[in-house]
Amino acid sequence: MIGLINALPGAVAQGIIWGIMAMGVYITFRILDVADLTVDGSMATGGAVMVVSMTMGMNVWVAMLMALVAGCLAGLITGIFHTKFGIPAILAGILTQLILYSVNLKIMSQRSNIPLSSNNYKILISLRYLQSAIVVGLVFVVIIIAVMYWFFGTEMGHSLRATGCNQHMARANGINTERNKIIGLVISNALVALSGALLTQYQGFADINMGRGAIVIGLAAVIIGEVIFDRIFKNFALKLLAAVMGGVIYYIVITLVLRMGLNANDLKMFSALVVAVFLGIPYWKRKMAEKKVTKEAV
Repeated sequence: MIGLINALPGAVAQGIIWGIMAMGVYITFRILDVADLTVDGSMATGGAVMVVSMTMGMNVWVAMLMALVAGCLAGLITGIFHTKFGIPAILAGILTQLILYSVNLKIMSQRSNIPLSSNNYKILISLRYLQSAIVVGLVFVVIIIAVMYWFFGTEMGHSLRATGCNQHMARANGINTERNKIIGLVISNALVALSGALLTQYQGFADINMGRGAIVIGLAAVIIGEVIFDRIFKNFALKLLAAVMGGVIYYIVITLVLRMGLNANDLKMFSALVVAVFLGIPYWKRKMAEKKVTKEAV
């Protein structure tokens, strides 16, 4: 029990970082209604650009900006594949993800892992200083939510929401849905790459496989946040916060099950099952409500 309590700050810090990635997933999955698998590659891209920029002597803020731009470019590629080549969104994301694997290796000079020690570089967040890491993570969350809340309150933001709600109606009202899809994918993968840059600093290295399975964790965070907080978090900003809180809850649960003896090699399977269960909860609730209405009618 004491070991679990001691491990909680680390789970919270990591959950916040992945929660930023979950906000990116929320934009495509809930707002645009697009299944984007680019995130498995763009998260590693953010980490790769971050670590290489820092080792080249760049300031940490410049390095993070470079990672953000790299994420934007990853989303742009997926958006072009989807809208200009007519490739289904899920397949476009897979193609970009495959491209990014090779690109990330080139960025990292064909190395699969590059260290980024807090002893040698001035970084913002590190697992050595968990309280500071949580505070820094929360600051980023607040800033991102504020910016996203402002943006999606603008005319452009409303047109993005309209595109996700009903593309045909949006086009009938003169909205350029193809452009909006590209913009949404760019914003989403920018947040994912930023999360990858923060995760690289936090864990002290960038790895070519650090984004593998990221979409599952992102979906888990989004779904957990929705299931738990949907009735009380109605505001758009709070929905984004729910995704972050879902990430924190997810990592606390992961820490708990690992302490209970779950094999670390089974984490991917466990994550997939968590997503499946939480995705099924709204469906089961709806079915139970329909049965109740049917019984009352009889």
